[in-house]
Amino acid sequence: MAFWDASAVVPLCVSQPATGFFRRLLRAHRRPAVWWGTPVEARSAFARLIREKATTETELTRSLERLARLRRSWDEILPTDRLRDLAEELPSRYQLRAADAFQLAAAVVWCSGRPSNRPFICFDRNLAAAAAKIGFAVIGLP
Repeated sequence: MAFWDASAVVPLCVSQPATGFFRRLLRAHRRPAVWWGTPVEARSAFARLIREKATTETELTRSLERLARLRRSWDEILPTDRLRDLAEELPSRYQLRAADAFQLAAAVVWCSGRPSNRPFICFDRNLAAAAAKIGFAVIGLP
Protein backbone atom coordinates (compact mmCIF):
# COMPACT_ATOMS: atom_id res chain seq x y z
CA MET A 1 0.00 0.00 0.00
CA ALA A 2 0.93 3.63 -0.45
CA PHE A 3 -0.59 6.92 0.58
CA TRP A 4 -1.72 8.98 -2.43
CA ASP A 5 -2.01 12.74 -2.32
CA ALA A 6 -4.83 14.27 -4.36
CA SER A 7 -2.20 15.77 -6.69
CA ALA A 8 -1.33 12.22 -7.73
CA VAL A 9 -4.96 11.07 -7.99
CA VAL A 10 -5.93 13.77 -10.50
CA PRO A 11 -3.61 12.52 -13.29
CA LEU A 12 -5.14 9.05 -12.82
CA CYS A 13 -8.48 10.56 -13.77
CA VAL A 14 -7.65 13.31 -16.28
CA SER A 15 -5.34 12.69 -19.20
CA GLN A 16 -2.18 14.71 -18.54
CA PRO A 17 1.52 14.30 -19.34
CA ALA A 18 2.02 12.59 -15.96
CA THR A 19 -0.88 10.13 -16.39
CA GLY A 20 1.20 7.18 -17.62
CA PHE A 21 3.68 7.57 -14.78
CA PHE A 22 0.97 7.59 -12.10
CA ARG A 23 -0.92 4.69 -13.69
CA ARG A 24 2.27 2.60 -13.52
CA LEU A 25 2.56 3.54 -9.84
CA LEU A 26 -1.05 2.48 -9.28
CA ARG A 27 -0.28 -0.94 -10.78
CA ALA A 28 2.63 -1.25 -8.35
CA HIS A 29 0.61 0.03 -5.36
CA ARG A 30 -2.80 -1.54 -6.02
CA ARG A 31 -4.71 -0.32 -2.97
CA PRO A 32 -4.22 3.41 -2.44
CA ALA A 33 -4.82 5.08 0.89
CA VAL A 34 -6.15 8.62 0.62
CA TRP A 35 -7.45 11.42 2.79
CA TRP A 36 -11.21 11.77 3.18
CA GLY A 37 -11.14 15.12 1.32
CA THR A 38 -9.39 13.72 -1.76
CA PRO A 39 -12.57 13.45 -3.87
CA VAL A 40 -13.36 17.10 -3.16
CA GLU A 41 -9.83 18.17 -4.06
CA ALA A 42 -9.94 16.08 -7.25
CA ARG A 43 -13.27 17.55 -8.33
CA SER A 44 -11.95 21.03 -7.60
CA ALA A 45 -9.00 20.31 -9.90
CA PHE A 46 -11.38 19.02 -12.59
CA ALA A 47 -13.44 22.22 -12.33
CA ARG A 48 -10.28 24.34 -12.63
CA LEU A 49 -9.27 22.44 -15.77
CA ILE A 50 -12.71 23.14 -17.28
CA ARG A 51 -12.48 26.86 -16.37
CA GLU A 52 -9.01 27.03 -17.94
CA LYS A 53 -10.31 25.17 -21.00
CA ALA A 54 -7.59 22.56 -20.45
CA THR A 55 -10.15 19.77 -20.72
CA THR A 56 -13.60 19.23 -22.19
CA GLU A 57 -16.98 18.40 -20.70
CA THR A 58 -16.72 14.96 -22.31
CA GLU A 59 -13.35 14.38 -20.64
CA LEU A 60 -14.82 15.67 -17.37
CA THR A 61 -17.50 12.98 -17.53
CA ARG A 62 -14.80 10.32 -18.10
CA SER A 63 -12.72 11.78 -15.25
CA LEU A 64 -15.65 11.56 -12.84
CA GLU A 65 -16.21 7.93 -13.88
CA ARG A 66 -12.52 7.14 -13.30
CA LEU A 67 -12.65 8.85 -9.90
CA ALA A 68 -15.72 6.78 -8.95
CA ARG A 69 -13.88 3.55 -9.91
CA LEU A 70 -10.82 4.58 -7.92
CA ARG A 71 -12.96 5.36 -4.87
CA ARG A 72 -14.17 1.77 -4.83
CA SER A 73 -10.58 0.53 -4.60
CA TRP A 74 -9.01 2.87 -2.07
CA ASP A 75 -8.85 3.04 1.71
CA GLU A 76 -10.06 6.40 2.95
CA ILE A 77 -8.61 7.98 6.09
CA LEU A 78 -11.59 9.55 7.82
CA PRO A 79 -11.54 12.85 9.72
CA THR A 80 -10.96 12.40 13.44
CA ASP A 81 -9.94 14.64 16.31
CA ARG A 82 -6.47 13.08 16.19
CA LEU A 83 -6.09 13.84 12.49
CA ARG A 84 -7.23 17.43 13.00
CA ASP A 85 -4.85 17.87 15.94
CA LEU A 86 -1.95 16.62 13.81
CA ALA A 87 -2.98 18.84 10.88
CA GLU A 88 -3.10 21.92 13.12
CA GLU A 89 0.61 21.57 13.89
CA LEU A 90 1.82 21.10 10.31
CA PRO A 91 1.27 24.49 8.57
CA SER A 92 3.67 26.40 10.79
CA ARG A 93 6.19 23.57 11.01
CA TYR A 94 6.37 22.81 7.26
CA GLN A 95 4.84 25.87 5.58
CA LEU A 96 1.83 23.90 4.34
CA ARG A 97 -1.57 25.06 3.18
CA ALA A 98 -4.57 23.71 5.08
CA ALA A 99 -5.51 20.99 2.59
CA ASP A 100 -1.90 19.81 2.40
CA ALA A 101 -1.74 19.70 6.20
CA PHE A 102 -4.81 17.45 6.22
CA GLN A 103 -3.25 15.24 3.52
CA LEU A 104 -0.02 14.82 5.48
CA ALA A 105 -1.81 14.30 8.80
CA ALA A 106 -3.96 11.61 7.15
CA ALA A 107 -0.81 9.89 5.91
CA VAL A 108 0.62 9.93 9.44
CA VAL A 109 -2.62 8.43 10.79
CA TRP A 110 -2.60 5.84 7.98
CA CYS A 111 0.83 4.57 9.02
CA SER A 112 0.03 4.75 12.75
CA GLY A 113 2.60 7.47 13.28
CA ARG A 114 5.47 5.43 11.80
CA PRO A 115 6.18 6.94 8.36
CA SER A 116 9.70 5.54 8.05
CA ASN A 117 10.07 4.62 4.37
CA ARG A 118 6.31 4.20 3.82
CA PRO A 119 5.42 5.21 0.23
CA PHE A 120 3.86 8.67 -0.16
CA ILE A 121 2.87 9.36 -3.77
CA CYS A 122 2.66 13.04 -4.54
CA PHE A 123 2.89 15.53 -7.42
CA ASP A 124 3.12 18.63 -5.17
CA ARG A 125 6.69 19.66 -4.42
CA ASN A 126 5.98 21.51 -1.16
CA LEU A 127 3.91 18.67 0.28
CA ALA A 128 6.45 16.11 -0.95
CA ALA A 129 9.25 17.99 0.83
CA ALA A 130 7.29 18.03 4.09
CA ALA A 131 6.45 14.32 3.77
CA ALA A 132 10.11 13.50 3.18
CA LYS A 133 11.15 15.52 6.26
CA ILE A 134 8.73 13.48 8.36
CA GLY A 135 10.26 10.26 7.02
CA PHE A 136 8.02 9.06 4.18
CA ALA A 137 9.57 7.59 1.06
CA VAL A 138 8.18 10.14 -1.37
CA ILE A 139 7.45 9.00 -4.90
CA GLY A 140 6.80 11.72 -7.45
CA LEU A 141 7.68 12.65 -10.95
CA PRO A 142 11.27 11.86 -11.88
